[in-house]
Parts: sequence; structure tokens; C-alpha cells
Amino acid sequence: MFQVRIHGRGGQGVVTAAEMLSLAAFSEGHHSQAFPSFGSERTGAPVVAYCRIDDKEIRIREPITEPDALLIQDPTLLHQVDLFSGLRPQGYVLINTSHSFHELGLDDLYRDHRKDRLVTLPATEIAREHVGRPMPNAALLGGFAALSGQITLEAVATGIHGKFSPKIAAGNIAAATAAYGYVRQQMEELASA
Repeated sequence: MFQVRIHGRGGQGVVTAAEMLSLAAFSEGHHSQAFPSFGSERTGAPVVAYCRIDDKEIRIREPITEPDALLIQDPTLLHQVDLFSGLRPQGYVLINTSHSFHELGLDDLYRDHRKDRLVTLPATEIAREHVGRPMPNAALLGGFAALSGQITLEAVATGIHGKFSPKIAAGNIAAATAAYGYVRQQMEELASA
């Protein structure tokens, strides 16, 4: 089972990101589930959403405490919440920012984990360009597809189509595609360094 934990703030599309990821995995023949974890929070409050992907039926329903991947939609949470708690040693980390792990004060994480599984992505800027709004969720899913290989970019597009009208989906798919290319380029540069 592959488990993803998504951190962000209310109003950033964290729950929608988990749902789109679940739809994407399902479209490729996997079993999947997505669910949020929040109380009566308001816009701007920290929110966590979860997605599980497996080749067999998923029976557990509890929060993910040992994620295989972390998607961090809001980097202001980095030093407010223990986002990396339980991250598996071979886990993936994708952070919505144009800053490096060093600039974010995450030198220990960068030193102790595989470099080819740690990526920063300016998802908000990509979303502004393609969606016209600072909604980083679809771009992060495109980046996640490139980073992890757990789903394809085509599946991400299917997940986006499952949540949005055709007009809104088009911009989000463009953002996911741009983010996918951005992450692939970063990974190629890392491999050739």
C-alpha cells in the first residue's frame, strides 16, 4: 500500500487534492481512498488530507501516520507543525515553494533522505499562470506523478476531470502538466550532477 499525506491550509484545495489523487489512482485500476482530517477549522487553518493507493481492497480507515509521500501545499507550516512525523526512510517529499531545502531550514531532512525523492516546486506560481488563481493542488499532483511514478500524468488529468467542469479542468490540467515537466527537469538535473 502506498500512503500519501497532504498538508496545507483551509481553502487551498487540500481535500480536493486527495480526492483527485484517489480518482487518478482508481482510473489506473488501483483501489484508492481519500479522506480529510479537520474539525471546525476555518479558511487558513492547517488541514491534513490522506490518500491510500493499493492493488487490493483497502480496509483501514485511520489517519496515515507513516506516509510514503508528503505533499506540502503551504510552506508556512514547515516550522509550525511536525509535518515530517512518521515519514518513511525512502519517502517522497514535494513542497510548494521556489526555495531550496537549505533555504527552508530543512538541511537535516535533505541530508538524511534520498535526494532524488525530495523536490520543491513553485506550484502556486504555476497555478496562477495556468488557472488564474493561487490554487496549487493540481500542480502538486502533476509534480507528484513525475516524482513518484505512482500514477501517470494522464491519470492526474482524469482525476482533475472527475472534480471540475471542463473549463476549470483545462487550466488545472495545464498546471499539472507544467509541474510534471518542471519536476522531471529537476530530477534529470539531479541525476546528471
